Amino acid sequence: MDIFLVVLLVLAGVALLLMEMFLLPGFGIAGVGGFGCLIGAVVLAWITLGQIAGIITLGACVLLTILAIWGFVRSRALDKMALDTKIDSHVELANNKLQKGEQPQAKAESEEK
Repeated sequence: MDIFLVVLLVLAGVALLLMEMFLLPGFGIAGVGGFGCLIGAVVLAWITLGQIAGIITLGACVLLTILAIWGFVRSRALDKMALDTKIDSHVELANNKLQKGEQPQAKAESEEK
């Protein structure tokens, strides 16, 4: 039962960290909860399963977190979430007209009235 709880805490911690990095803005509750789950898993493994299990759990937490981040960045899921819009419009600025010696449209209309 202790091993199951340690594995569950590690998976929950990695999932919460991924959510914090890629879905939720800022450093908030999900990030703190993710780090808390990972630390809790290591402490629980160290206390209940022994020193060797604690060291293995610590290494597994670091490795799984790095692999999960690398895998998510390399996957196409991140491409679907990213904004990818092409803008083909052109805006004529009033400063460009003033530099050419032309009067802006608003000034020309007010002078006609």
